[in-house]
Amino acid sequence: MALKLYPVGIQTFERIRKENKLYIDKTEYIYRMTHSGGCYFFLSRPRRFGKSLLVSTFESYFSGKKELFEGLAIEKLEQEWMEYPVLHFDMSGGKHMEKEQLEDYLSNRLEAEERKWGITHSKRGVNDRLTELITTAYEISGKQVVVLIDEYDAPMLDVAHERKTLDELRNVMRNFYSPLKMCEPMLRFVFLTGITKFSQVSIFSELNNIKNISLDDEYAGVCGITKEELLTQMSEDIDVLAEALEMTREETIAKLKENYDGYHFSPASSDVFNPYSLLNCFDDKNFGAYWFSSGTPTYLINMLRKFKVLPAKIGRSLARSSAFDAPTENLKTITPLLYQSGYITIKGYDKMSQLFTLDLPNKEIKVGLFESLLPYYLEGMYAEEGDVAIAQMSVLIRQGDMDGALRLLQEFLGTVPYCNNTNYEGHYQQVLFIIFTLLTHFVVDVEVHTPNGRVDVVMETEDTLYLIELKLNKSAQAAMQQINLKQYDQRFARCGKPIVKVGVNFDAKKGNIEDWTIEP
Repeated sequence: MALKLYPVGIQTFERIRKENKLYIDKTEYIYRMTHSGGCYFFLSRPRRFGKSLLVSTFESYFSGKKELFEGLAIEKLEQEWMEYPVLHFDMSGGKHMEKEQLEDYLSNRLEAEERKWGITHSKRGVNDRLTELITTAYEISGKQVVVLIDEYDAPMLDVAHERKTLDELRNVMRNFYSPLKMCEPMLRFVFLTGITKFSQVSIFSELNNIKNISLDDEYAGVCGITKEELLTQMSEDIDVLAEALEMTREETIAKLKENYDGYHFSPASSDVFNPYSLLNCFDDKNFGAYWFSSGTPTYLINMLRKFKVLPAKIGRSLARSSAFDAPTENLKTITPLLYQSGYITIKGYDKMSQLFTLDLPNKEIKVGLFESLLPYYLEGMYAEEGDVAIAQMSVLIRQGDMDGALRLLQEFLGTVPYCNNTNYEGHYQQVLFIIFTLLTHFVVDVEVHTPNGRVDVVMETEDTLYLIELKLNKSAQAAMQQINLKQYDQRFARCGKPIVKVGVNFDAKKGNIEDWTIEP
């Protein structure tokens, strides 16, 4: 039996079904939401997680296209299949725009919907036009109207760090969304997707009855591909991938989990795989970094710089839901944006304390994020040169040759232009942390506490534990003396692996490693 083709880059439900491409059945969630008694729903998920496909599925469902749902879960659940007027607005094209451009964009989206309902002489403001559009569709059809808004926050995301511009664009969007409350008697269903939550956009500040399902257990798997779905609906695909890569089925599943799994969107969420990366992996028969290659997270980099977040601080932490589900305008930390954008996710939940454990989801995100951050610590670095040097270091460390790896790092840093504002140990600690993290095969942590102090960098390989101490403008021997004096190695005596101590000295003027010493 031939496998169905993968809908890579296709976000239209009707096209996927008509072309008989692979569709992971999410229609039970569609039925559940549309029969819950609620009217307004909001779902936050990271980019490339299937939000647009979900919106498109709602559009086909409310348009009464029963034939598209044959063989899916909803076919047995739905008895009526009523057709409603559907207004579908995609805001993803409204990025990187000034106020006037955004107003023109919204006007064009409204005009496209107005033509469908014979409105040729529209009112002036976007809010009055949306009101007229909903009223006309309601009166002509005799049925309540469905409003679907995909990526409602797209016009505001890239300016989230610029207060003045954000205020201007937010006012435009607030004006556009304002009729949704006033028109409530004429609305059957309103569904919005996005990445983050802008509380001062009218949909949240005025619609007090909107249900945010982003953290609900019953909708945790509505986007993405759950582990159960992978093992059942894509079971044959796993076998084909395993054969192509000359791996066992178990090895292939483990590799897929390592690279693309690890997401959880509620306290009791099942494992969720990144659908964009997973489908590309099956399509290419290769474990690539697809999610990062699909777009540079510029707004995230800008916010990391604004909040002065160190790379080593991105990762495991404890938080209440309010700390990572906070409105974007009121960010006190970077945590909400990291979570909502998909760079950290839920890894555990304690009911007693109501604390969530957050961490990086998987290898693809960890490597991709730090590759994006490295150029900001090494100005003028060419990504390709850095990738080659780091890959070579990884080989040497796996062979137990730390001396050779540091020599290679010294040669590489010697090719990087001088970096401003680096006259402190913390900068070089972050550089080493990023580089060692990008070695990908090893577990790396910084400022690890011991009874007598903190080790700058701890790196665990398959067969060795490295304790690395850094000094600036001193000597490698001084770094080693600190390791020995404070007996850092005793803290890790029960790790079951040989411990190797490494003292490294940076020269601030050269912006490079000056010397190092290694002791077993």
